[in-house]
Amino acid sequence: MGRLSNVDPSSYSEPELITTEHSSINWKVDFESTKLRGSVLHKFNVLSSNLEKILLDVRDIDVKNATLLAGGTELPINYFISDPVPDMGQKLTLELPTGTAKGSLNVRIDYETASNASGLQWLNPAQTLGKKHPYMFSQCQAIHARSVLPCQDTPAVKFTYNAVVEHPTELTALMSALIDKNEPGKTYFKQEVPIPAYLVAIAIGKLVSRRLGDNSNVWAEEAIVDACAEEFSETSTMLKTASDLCGPYVWKQYDLLVMPPSFPFGGMENPCLTFVTPTLLAGDKSLANVVAHEIAHSWTGNLVTNKNFEHFWLNEGFTVFVESKIVGRMQGAKELDFRMLSNLTELQECLRTQLSDTPELTRLVVDLSNCGPDDAFSSVPYIKGSTFLRYLEDLLGGPSVFEPFLRDYLKKFAYKSIVTDDFKGALYDYFKDTDKKDKLGLVDWDLWLKCEGMPPIIPKFDESLSNVTKDLATKWSTKTVDELTSDANIKQPISIHQLIEFLGKLIESKDIVELNERKIELLENTYNLGQSKNAEVRFRLNRLIIRARLIKRLDEIIEFANSNFRMKFCRPIYRDLSEWPEAKPAAVKNFLNIKDQMMAVCSHTIEKDLGLK
Repeated sequence: MGRLSNVDPSSYSEPELITTEHSSINWKVDFESTKLRGSVLHKFNVLSSNLEKILLDVRDIDVKNATLLAGGTELPINYFISDPVPDMGQKLTLELPTGTAKGSLNVRIDYETASNASGLQWLNPAQTLGKKHPYMFSQCQAIHARSVLPCQDTPAVKFTYNAVVEHPTELTALMSALIDKNEPGKTYFKQEVPIPAYLVAIAIGKLVSRRLGDNSNVWAEEAIVDACAEEFSETSTMLKTASDLCGPYVWKQYDLLVMPPSFPFGGMENPCLTFVTPTLLAGDKSLANVVAHEIAHSWTGNLVTNKNFEHFWLNEGFTVFVESKIVGRMQGAKELDFRMLSNLTELQECLRTQLSDTPELTRLVVDLSNCGPDDAFSSVPYIKGSTFLRYLEDLLGGPSVFEPFLRDYLKKFAYKSIVTDDFKGALYDYFKDTDKKDKLGLVDWDLWLKCEGMPPIIPKFDESLSNVTKDLATKWSTKTVDELTSDANIKQPISIHQLIEFLGKLIESKDIVELNERKIELLENTYNLGQSKNAEVRFRLNRLIIRARLIKRLDEIIEFANSNFRMKFCRPIYRDLSEWPEAKPAAVKNFLNIKDQMMAVCSHTIEKDLGLK
């Protein structure tokens, strides 16, 4: 494949020659043909004299016309689509008149999306909770905005946008923007803060809302909206805590949209409207920390953005770091450290399974010359990245020293797209005239950014909450069922997060003595797992059932895999099933039956996990 351009290996656009400043979108939503039809008017800033052509990213888009708008006249321009790359898209070339000057340039493209656009998911009424109306939503990160609109689909470019969306009158349309005005069957949106293309988002369905705070609502289908409002009732507190840490919140509105179960991620930080998975509805707010993560993105990722996805840790490592600080301020330092240690268990599992054949993708800064961002996606940038920041914080003197730097960094690079060297430069710049500058000399940047595997240094965490889970995992992996039955200590009260972490550590145990039906039943009875509504608990229990090779419970495992298409859950389940010869045929058959209900990013990666691609 090779690098598609100088600035971004995954985009044909050339932001060093021309950048998008504002986009005006007009869409008519066609549920029958599952297409968006309409146009986008890009206001470009030309940076290079005599620019001959504009290169944009598209993926399976049907371009009808391209028009140059200048001084009140419309000039049709030549265009062609070429250079397809599998799972990435194509190049749209717009030929410019000779002598195009530097400065402002307006181009309108009339087009329609493919009926199976990789960044859009269309649900028929039967796939929704209400069963009466269709539903549509987008997921553009990392490189799927190009399937929704012809654009410079690189995080190196940020632009404002407005949109007019025509949709069925009985449905509500929402976007990653503020609602400007509503007419029957027509909604107007504006996003006045510049964003990368991957943050353009839309959702349309039979949606209702409940208030969470002054500038915050939760949207969902009627059947679950009250449960959502209860589950996410701490949103305003999290938002205030994040602002105290990171500086002013510039996006005005912070709404949540609880998605259908086919949404592939835990959350997506679309500005003004975070998308979250319904698998967070545990009934006890125990999984609401995902909202803290998405709130943190309002600064780390959305305001200060990685220039390309080789530096994805600048988005996600910083966000996990800030998320853990929000949790720490709300629940205490012990809980903060426990969450960071739990993350390391998750990272270990990711390295052992998902990335075992691609160790080069376990680096903090990766090379995406021959690999798409979807294929490189893992927990590495999240967990290795946040661990690196915690190491730096401890080295430089703790939160009282590091948090003022964090605010300064976010202010310095607000509205910009950066690479790792920009962060490094800002760090040295901030501390160069202080007594901390010698400490920075101790940081082995090459080691942290380029080494494979686990973080090279694990910071000193408070392990008191974690040790409980470690002891339980040791007991359950080394003792027989009879020994466990007579051990009163296994019944000690633990928190829901300790239960999740203990089950995760048990999965990571190399050997488990007597992992059979009796042991699984004892585990379920001891911790009341059968009754749990917590998706993180059910996910780990199902993986242990697979490891115990309990074939008569295969239907239950597949039922869980079909209950949601969140990649965090379904990818490991399918990977585990693919390594169980007796169960693999049923797993493959089930996947082929339901893969059309998944988003492209999910089905594409599971096909690879199952060895079908």
